[in-house]
Amino acid sequence: MPHSGGRVSARLPDFPWDQLGPYKARAAAHPGGLINLSMGTPVDPVPEPVQAALAAAGDAPGYPTTAGTPELRSAISTYLSDRFGVPGTAGVLPTIGSKELVAGLPAQLGLGPADLVVIPQLAYPTYAVGARLAGAQCLAADSLTAIGPRRVALLWLNSPANPTGKILPVTHLRKVVAWARERGVIVASDECYLELGGTEQPVSILHPDVSDGDLTGLLAVHSLSKRSNLAGYRAGFVAGDPALVAELLAVRKHAGLIVPTPVQAAMTAALRDPAHVDAQRQRYDRRRELLRVALGSAGFTIEHSQAGLYLWATRDEDCWQTVEFFAERGILVSPGTFYGPAGGRHVRVALTATDAQVADAADRLAG
Repeated sequence: MPHSGGRVSARLPDFPWDQLGPYKARAAAHPGGLINLSMGTPVDPVPEPVQAALAAAGDAPGYPTTAGTPELRSAISTYLSDRFGVPGTAGVLPTIGSKELVAGLPAQLGLGPADLVVIPQLAYPTYAVGARLAGAQCLAADSLTAIGPRRVALLWLNSPANPTGKILPVTHLRKVVAWARERGVIVASDECYLELGGTEQPVSILHPDVSDGDLTGLLAVHSLSKRSNLAGYRAGFVAGDPALVAELLAVRKHAGLIVPTPVQAAMTAALRDPAHVDAQRQRYDRRRELLRVALGSAGFTIEHSQAGLYLWATRDEDCWQTVEFFAERGILVSPGTFYGPAGGRHVRVALTATDAQVADAADRLAG
């Protein structure tokens, strides 16, 4: 009997970063070696209190709780309230990083072929992948007028945005929420970079200035990968409408989507320690400014990029030509087309390299 393995892959696009292979090889041949600025992979140490909490919880022979330990749920709620003004009524649920939740959300909400998922025109590729995995339709649109009369089931926001670093103002967020509520649309806000606001503080969709204190139909997705260098731990959470969070919990119990007990302990420690987040933000701010100046001197225009982990740069040429320019200098960056056709003349330059590597990259651009 023939296997059906090809059916799943046929539903999905090629993994974008696989296309960078030749450029990575070229960059690696540089006499100074490869500086990889193509992915948002943390390189700085995991904070010591977080490592200690993970180790202390290592003797965990029983199954974890899908809903999260009481300590973790309390830490999430307190963190959201203290840091972002989110009401204490928000439902909270730990996730195995944020990517699995982004990829699985449409299916976990029960969406299917009759449903439409709206994503930003320039977007993290996994939003569209999630729609495909659920068999749902997908539309890339940045304005509500571009959606027109279509019936939407789920709308994704991302602020600060990947890849552009753009911050959505409260006025825009309120407009989207009002529009969604008139139509019964669920709004999911990817807030993975909310802690990395640079000089401008982003606002959560759950903040009363946006939601008027009513969380109905709203979900915020968070990650500890960027703020706490926990990408290797797979630590994230979703918060918002208690009814939607309860629905996700029920599905995830059946699917066995559970954060391991030691990771839950590490998350609790990370959320209770704001000092390491402030230090990490300052590291990224210094790297952002150094690369911004270097790129400007090399003839690039930087657009948006107020926050997050990336600089959105252009020389008004095909993005792959720009990728080649960087590769010749031993630097690997992402072409803008990874994030949608609108990125065809831009590249995304990540800040996730050591201070020494970022300084080296700046020197290479100057040379």
